[in-house]
Amino acid sequence: MRRSNRLIILIGLFLAVVAFVGIFLLLSGGGGGGGGGGGTPTTQPTVFATKAIPLGVEVAPDMVTLKKDWPVDQRDPTAFSDPSLVVGQIARRDIANGAQLTAADFASTPGITNIVVPPTKRAIAVQVDQVTGVGTVIQAGDYVDMIVGFTGDKFPVVTVTPGQTTNGQTTPETITPVQGVNATSVKVLIQGMQVLGVLLPPTQTTNGQPAPSAGTQLTGQQEIVMLSVDAQQAEVIKFAQMDGNISLVLRSAKDFQDPNDPTIPVTPVPDVTTGVILKTLVDEYGVLVPQVVETILPTPSPGG
Repeated sequence: MRRSNRLIILIGLFLAVVAFVGIFLLLSGGGGGGGGGGGTPTTQPTVFATKAIPLGVEVAPDMVTLKKDWPVDQRDPTAFSDPSLVVGQIARRDIANGAQLTAADFASTPGITNIVVPPTKRAIAVQVDQVTGVGTVIQAGDYVDMIVGFTGDKFPVVTVTPGQTTNGQTTPETITPVQGVNATSVKVLIQGMQVLGVLLPPTQTTNGQPAPSAGTQLTGQQEIVMLSVDAQQAEVIKFAQMDGNISLVLRSAKDFQDPNDPTIPVTPVPDVTTGVILKTLVDEYGVLVPQVVETILPTPSPGG
């Protein structure tokens, strides 16, 4: 009886050891490369670019691919794990072919410290606000048009009286400002400029915490927009900044992409516009001209 009891005890100990080893192997990663079985994952799905994606291009499904088992130690912390998270987004910087797509590729750059100026181009800064800058939502890679308005003493209307000769004496011609004439003129100056970067003021904080937001707040916030232009356009913009009032108009990124291959940039034909003065609004848009209304006042009674 003693020998049989010992044998039973030994068999029980052996089975216990086998069970312990099996459980240990299962929990220590016997599930393979994905880190299954409760261990730390060693791979993770990661989205990569299948072609170069230029600044300002909207990401299409054929521009990206998913590598399901990319090593975690080679993965950017902000990389994407599903292509649907990036398709439709605008690239806010150039993305190289084969690069991991990260949050920085699509983030606005309110605090840029450098910009890349395309060959043969110049960068010029334009300051706008929430009204003249599309709510200050303009970001790197966007395309914009510029409108300028002149009014008041910046665009006077004058009459010129030729000089006259009397008894051999010639008087010089005279220039006289015309009073009561609307001197406002508006025109689209430059179309299709690409934004290289933006600068926004730092977010206001209270005791180290961001200020609470309750919908759109019309604070008059300013934004500095860096535009890619040629030399002639830079001169036009500088004049408009000094003597006019400028606004930036946001364009669709698809206007500047080949429909068959969005990574190929195209230059759309500029729209032809007439410009607008008050007479344009009257003649073409039916704005009514004020009419003089004659009123006959009653004759006061004698002695009254």
